[in-house]
Amino acid sequence: MRDSLFWLGLSLFLVAISLTAVLITALPALQEVARAARSAEKLFDTLNREFPPTLEAIRLTGLEISELSDEINQGVESAGRVVKQVDRSLGNVKKQAQQAQTTTHSLIVGVKTAWKVWNSPAKKRRFSSSRSSNINDLISARQQHNLDEHFE
Repeated sequence: MRDSLFWLGLSLFLVAISLTAVLITALPALQEVARAARSAEKLFDTLNREFPPTLEAIRLTGLEISELSDEINQGVESAGRVVKQVDRSLGNVKKQAQQAQTTTHSLIVGVKTAWKVWNSPAKKRRFSSSRSSNINDLISARQQHNLDEHFE
């Protein structure tokens, strides 16, 4: 029985030495874990203080970007409407200019013809109604020819 007690005591002694060796070697590691825990706690405190305002700033920035995008879209749509209106106005001005050119050309042709008739001798101015209608037909044909040339 004495041998068993000896072996039991020796075993307990060896277990105690092993536990002491483990504790001695684990102590620096536990200290590092404690230091890391303190650093993590400081980091979490900093994040807790800084993160909500940062998130709020990001949210506000997103809202501002959304508002700016809406304003830009409205500006582009307005510019598109202005361009269409200018395009329609230019088309109307072009039509009016063509009409004015045609009218001016017709007036010039009429004045030239009247000048020729006015300056012609008196006997040539007296002509029959059939001859008068022929001249009117010629003037109309000439005006139509000028209009055709203008629109080609």
